[in-house]
Amino acid sequence: MLAPIAPQPEQKRLRLLDQRLLPEREEYLNCSSLDELIAAIKDMAVRGAPAIGVSAAWGCWLAALNLAEAPTPDWRDKLNAALCRLAAARPTAVNLGWAVERMRDLWLQEPGLGLPALITLWQEEARSIQAEDLARNHALGEHGAALLQNGDTVLTHCNAGALATSGFGTALGVIYAAVQSGKRITVIADETRPLFQGARLRAYELRAAGVEVRVACDNACALLMSRGLVQKVVVGADRIAANGDTANKIGTYGVALLARHFKIPFYVAAPSSSFDFHCRSGADIPLEERAPEEVACPGGSRIVPQGVPVYNFAFDLTPAGLISGLITERGVFTPPYARSLRALLESR
Repeated sequence: MLAPIAPQPEQKRLRLLDQRLLPEREEYLNCSSLDELIAAIKDMAVRGAPAIGVSAAWGCWLAALNLAEAPTPDWRDKLNAALCRLAAARPTAVNLGWAVERMRDLWLQEPGLGLPALITLWQEEARSIQAEDLARNHALGEHGAALLQNGDTVLTHCNAGALATSGFGTALGVIYAAVQSGKRITVIADETRPLFQGARLRAYELRAAGVEVRVACDNACALLMSRGLVQKVVVGADRIAANGDTANKIGTYGVALLARHFKIPFYVAAPSSSFDFHCRSGADIPLEERAPEEVACPGGSRIVPQGVPVYNFAFDLTPAGLISGLITERGVFTPPYARSLRALLESR
């Protein structure tokens, strides 16, 4: 299984598989500074809500390491400012802010710690967050696998696999767990424009894992469903509101609408760290807009005439009413979500 996040404490750096280059090349970025890590998050060298969260935890550690190279009396203020910059790197994936706040809270519990002691504390906490993410993914994979039948073809949108997490996956974790249990599962990976995470990343890692996969154009989903070629839809999530509304890669909403029309179960797989109970509904979730060049010049080749404006929302919102179940490490939650998710909120 792919390991996209590889901390190297001895070298004082975080090693990240550069997902911008896949599937043509497997190359790693060595992030030795917080600025390098923030750039990797913004430029989507590392992507996927859980992976961003794990990387952010290590980013807090990098920020402390950077300050330790030339410590000043106001290092606490500088560190706080650095954490704020990190938390603002991308707005939609809640795991980013969740991880930063978890690290900050640990610091606030022991405000008298010196910088060397804090570095040690954060290194262990970041390691714990990464291990927890992997364990959550395996657990939710097992819960989700029970929803799939032998012989199912599953449509997925974007990539919520090992590359988007600490190494197993959320939506694809469900697929992997089902295959490991002996079920024969086929995956349809839609392209997921404009950055083609489905065609480039999802197909890449499924093929590497030995799972049967086919790629389809985004606009082929309706035809595939109408012909009975899709039995289930499983996607990931970047943020889930208290009422079950879900933010995920742009295009997810359309797939959910088609699934409802064709009476195909539509599932969202995400760890509990992707739930944001401060957001009462999807209306409270910020949706990131990215550079227009991603749409106008995919792969560096211009397909939109110069001067023509484009929309490039990175995410959309899928209403809870279109979601058959929310697959988490604590089980599968079903509608009405305002009631069923209360138990998850109380446990947190």
